[in-house]
Amino acid sequence: MTIEAPVKIKPEQLARALVDEASDRKASDIVLLDLQSISIISDYFVICTGTSERQINTLVRAFLDKAAERGIKSKRVEGTSDGGWVLIDFEDVIVHVFSPEQRGFYRLDELWKDAQPLLVIQ
Repeated sequence: MTIEAPVKIKPEQLARALVDEASDRKASDIVLLDLQSISIISDYFVICTGTSERQINTLVRAFLDKAAERGIKSKRVEGTSDGGWVLIDFEDVIVHVFSPEQRGFYRLDELWKDAQPLLVIQ
């Protein structure tokens, strides 16, 4: 019996799977940004908004589970739902889950306006 190594998912595939998960979980203002040509921080940002602390927690758990299904663990999770911003670092993909208030305050979409938007779901 041979054991095959898991196939590593490409960063864009992970990012798109996380966007699908955000959409399935009813997140709003979902954006997928391609940062490859402008940043060494990460290849992709997934940015979305949750309407409550409960939804933010649900989204974070769903993102961690979806990545784990593909053999990917987060490097770190920072922030809290009650603070209105949770960052999940998958290295090549960074996910930002905001409350509406914090999304408006930090305006990451504007800060990274030179990034190529690959998907925008209102």
